[in-house]
Amino acid sequence: MKSKFITVCLFGMILFLFACTDNSVPETQEPEKSPIIPDAEPIRIGFSMDTLLEERWLKDREFFKEAVESLGAEVEIVAANGDDALQISQAETLIQSGIDLLVIVPHNAAATAAIVHKAHLAGIQVIAYDRLVKNAELDMYISFDNEQVGKMQAEAMTALVPKGNYVFIGGAITDNNAHLLKKGVFKVLQPYIERGDIHVVYDQWTKDWTPANAQANMEQAIRNTNGQIDVVIAANDATAGGAIQALKDYGLASQIPVAGQDADLAGVQRIVAGTQTMTVYKPIQMLTQKVAEIAVAMAKGEIVSANRQVNNGKKEVPSLLLPPIAVNIDNLESTVIQDGFHAAEEVYGRMEE
Repeated sequence: MKSKFITVCLFGMILFLFACTDNSVPETQEPEKSPIIPDAEPIRIGFSMDTLLEERWLKDREFFKEAVESLGAEVEIVAANGDDALQISQAETLIQSGIDLLVIVPHNAAATAAIVHKAHLAGIQVIAYDRLVKNAELDMYISFDNEQVGKMQAEAMTALVPKGNYVFIGGAITDNNAHLLKKGVFKVLQPYIERGDIHVVYDQWTKDWTPANAQANMEQAIRNTNGQIDVVIAANDATAGGAIQALKDYGLASQIPVAGQDADLAGVQRIVAGTQTMTVYKPIQMLTQKVAEIAVAMAKGEIVSANRQVNNGKKEVPSLLLPPIAVNIDNLESTVIQDGFHAAEEVYGRMEE
């Protein structure tokens, strides 16, 4: 009897389990949706510029903005127009705003070391753009080979005038690039000077790189030498323009070869007009693209490469130095015009009289 009862119970349990089993084909279930995560905040780059009072730096600003934004990042740009205190204040504001990386064109190579220090305290890396920051724990320096620029200027002038009286109109003494350029110039000139073939009859820095100060320097050089000048090497096209204006006033324009750099529109127009002999072209679009790429990569924590180490008085700074290009009337069209740096109608349409 007991055995029969157990058998009936087991049979009932089997029927119950069978009835509870779902033998139907299960419906296809939608996969679980991943939680919606808002897009990460874009990388923000701060760009502290010395000045926007020269044509060259207006191009840097626009090209850099385009390059950064093409990489999906944002950029905030400020310019101090030669005011050291203002540049430091503007940089502090950028740092406090929460930028991811700071790019700086220093007005004063030494004074801007304070900016690097303040940025590092906030955990922000700093790239020196085109001009080196001195005596600071700088993270990266990207520029053209500025010593090579000076060599190109001097090589072009000594090829034309291997003997004679030379005038050197330097850049701003506060700008490390001005020192590098002068170093390159005199590396080439020194053997000529030692042989007595070349006499540097005037050598002066130009405060703030302004054409007016360069013109005053050139006027002084003309007075000191009674106009006995055979070559002028100017630190850039703006200072070359000031020097050439002084030469015009004394009736010497077009008679004396003049070298500059930057391939400013006014400079290449003077080359066409015959009042300036050469300039050194530094493809700014190449520079801005490289700085933008490296700035965004560094802000993301990526490893970037350098091709030089440049001593800034504090450390060997990882550096990327790009090659400049000497430009004269013979290769003007195949360089600055072909690259779209200046349009042909601009270069040939508004020449000096």
